[in-house]
Amino acid sequence: MNLKFIPPLDPGFQPAALVNRTYVAAAKKTGCAVPLVIGLERECGLGSRFETVVFPAADKATRQYVERTVKFLLWAFGGWKVHVGGPKAIGEFIQKTYSPRGARKFDCRMMELAYGRKFQVVVTTAAKVPRAREMQVSAGGHLKGCRIGFDLGASDYKVSAVVNGEAVFTEESPWDPKNQPNPDYHYHHISAALHRAAAHLPRVDAIGGSSAGIIVDNEIRVASLLRAVPKKDFPRAAGIFKRIRQEWKVPVVVMNDGDVTALAGALSLNKKGMLGMALGSSEAGGFMDQQGRILGWLNELAFAPVDYNPQAAADEWSGDCGVGAQYFSQQAVNKLLPAAGISLPENLGQPERLKEVQALMAKGDERAVKIYETIGVYLGYSLAHYADFYKFNDVLILGRVTTGRGGDIVIERAREILREEFPALARKLALHVPDEKSRRVGQAVAAASLPEGK
Repeated sequence: MNLKFIPPLDPGFQPAALVNRTYVAAAKKTGCAVPLVIGLERECGLGSRFETVVFPAADKATRQYVERTVKFLLWAFGGWKVHVGGPKAIGEFIQKTYSPRGARKFDCRMMELAYGRKFQVVVTTAAKVPRAREMQVSAGGHLKGCRIGFDLGASDYKVSAVVNGEAVFTEESPWDPKNQPNPDYHYHHISAALHRAAAHLPRVDAIGGSSAGIIVDNEIRVASLLRAVPKKDFPRAAGIFKRIRQEWKVPVVVMNDGDVTALAGALSLNKKGMLGMALGSSEAGGFMDQQGRILGWLNELAFAPVDYNPQAAADEWSGDCGVGAQYFSQQAVNKLLPAAGISLPENLGQPERLKEVQALMAKGDERAVKIYETIGVYLGYSLAHYADFYKFNDVLILGRVTTGRGGDIVIERAREILREEFPALARKLALHVPDEKSRRVGQAVAAASLPEGK
C-alpha cells in the first residue's frame, strides 16, 4: 500500500480505504476468494447487508479486514444482531471479539443500550444472511410558520428562531454537559434557550432539535452528553425532549446531529444523496439517500474506524484506536498539537485549545497550517472509505473545526487527494461548505424544519 499523500503530522497513518481495497484486490487476484455477507438487524425487523469477498482462511489480514468492517457497519448502520455469513472460522472470530468479554465489549454494550436487546453474533453462511429491510421516512423540509431549532454539542449549544425558513435570531452558548450528573442542568439550559428564541417570535408552531448521540423516538438512548448522569437518573435525562413537548404543547422532533447535518445540506443545496459531517467536539455523521429519505441508520461515525495504524491514538470513551473522533474533531486538533510543536497550558479545555490554534492560523503560523493539512489528508482518504458503505454524490462539511482559513485548507487538501488517489469517485463527488455563519449555526436552522407543525 503506497500513499501519494502522507499526513505531515501523522506519517504512520494507514487509511482504511486503501488497506481494504488492497486486501480485496489481493483476495480476488488469487482466484480463491469466497463470499462474505454481513447482515445487521435493528429495531422492528429493520436490517442492512454488506457483501464482499475474503480469503477462506482466518489469517491476520482477514481478521483485521472483517473485524474493522463489522465495527464500521455497527456504527454506520446499527444493530443488535450481526449475521456473519462466510467461512466458519471468521464468524467465530467475530463472535468471540464482539462479546461481553471480548475486545469490542464497549460496542456490544452500546448496541444493547441503543436497541434494548441482548447483542448477538450469528455464525452462518452467506446464503442465509437475511435480506435488507430499511426504514424509508422522509424527514424535514417543513419551513412554514414560526419555529425554534436547537443543536446540542459537547461544548456549546445553538438555538435559532425561524420564520418561514428565515432565521430571525440565532445564539450560541457554552456549556459542559458531559461533566454534569444532574439532568436538570441539561433541561434548564435547553429550556432557557427555547424561551430566549421564543421572545423573537409572535408564536411557536413547532420545535426541532439536533443532538449528539443515538436518538430513538425523541429519547436519548446513548450520548456522551449524558455520560456523567447516574444510571438511576438516566431515564429522566433521556426524556427531556418529551418533557419539552408536553410543556410547549407543539410538535417536537429531535434527531441525531449528523442526520440534521445531511438535512441542512439537502435544504441549502436543493440536493439529495447527501452525506453530512459535523466536525465539532466529536464527529457527527448523517445520511439522506437519493430519494430524500432517512434510513434509520445510526451514522455515529465518531466510532467508525478510518485508520488501521496499530499505534493510532485511542478514543477516550470506547478505548478503540483509529476511529473518527480522533481525526475529525476538536479531539483531532488536540491530538496533533505535540507533533506540531505547539505547547498550551494543561488546564485549557479542547474548545479553548482549538481557539488558540485558530488564532495561530489567522497569523499564518506554519505549525497550525500543518494541523489542518493533516486533517485534510485524513478527510480525503476517509471520504473514499465512507463511499464504500454509503451511496452519496454530495458531502456537506461543517462544524467548529471548519471555521476560518484552516477549514478551507482541510477541504482543499481533501479534494486534492480525491482527484489524485480516487479519480473516479472525485468526478462524481462534490464537497460543500456553507458560508461562515451557517457553518456554526446552520444545524439549528435545519433542525427547526423537522416537525410538520401544528
